[in-house]
Amino acid sequence: MGQQSRSGVRFGRVARVNAPRSLRRDLYVRLIGGSWWRLLGLLVGLYVCGNASFAGLFLLGGDCIEGARPGSFFDAFHFSVQTMATIGYGVMSPKTPWAHTVVAVEALCGLLGLSVATSLSFAKLARPTANIEFSRVAVVGRRDGTPTLMFRAANGRGNDVLEASVRVSLLRTERTAEGETMRRMHQLQLIRDSSPIFLLSWTIMHVIDQSSPLWGVDAEAFAADEMMLIVTMTGLDGTYAQTVHARTAFHHDELRWGHQLVDVMTTREDGTVVLDYEHFDATRPEDPVA
Repeated sequence: MGQQSRSGVRFGRVARVNAPRSLRRDLYVRLIGGSWWRLLGLLVGLYVCGNASFAGLFLLGGDCIEGARPGSFFDAFHFSVQTMATIGYGVMSPKTPWAHTVVAVEALCGLLGLSVATSLSFAKLARPTANIEFSRVAVVGRRDGTPTLMFRAANGRGNDVLEASVRVSLLRTERTAEGETMRRMHQLQLIRDSSPIFLLSWTIMHVIDQSSPLWGVDAEAFAADEMMLIVTMTGLDGTYAQTVHARTAFHHDELRWGHQLVDVMTTREDGTVVLDYEHFDATRPEDPVA
């Protein structure tokens, strides 16, 4: 499944107005894709409100709970809790047909609610994440004498991501011959866009030649045309045996022109390869061309 990178993706800044009602009803996606606090808060809120509602129904039946104080919301609420959870301590019990009816309905609601809560929690807990880290910045510097766009990705989990593939697209504002302003997407050709095993670090590179959409673009033009680089990566997680994906984006203030990425890979004397995350986002001005 997907994630956002450390570079602070700004995909979420979208305002949807007058959307069809069907698009606003997808509660399941909101709960699975949202935070744990949102899901737990909703479950706790429903639990408290449900028990309070059934406590009110018990009070409507008058003195209908054996062992409870007549008219006590406190006792009725806790009897509702015991009923919904099918606890049954034996101190309080229904003693009228009204109470037995409410208990039957609440027991059914409790079983259904527990099933839904368990399913949501399991689905959210079992959802695999890629845990792929992208560098906070991308650089445009020379590689083999040619201007090249470069940024870094790393497998933060350290397991195998098999058949990993990456795509980089340039989103820019363009004007048609009719004077209409459009946001268009251009795919960038990468030096290497796939890896059989993605284990440590991967420097993703695009050569800026005459066939590149970035040909002739500098920092000022990148900002003026509201350009953005959108990166997506997919692969097969070797632990979960499921497809995972990650994404990030680079805006004009996250590109460093005339820079190079600092090397983060070293090898110890025993042959161990070391990935140093301390310099994962570090860059340096490139050496002047002689």
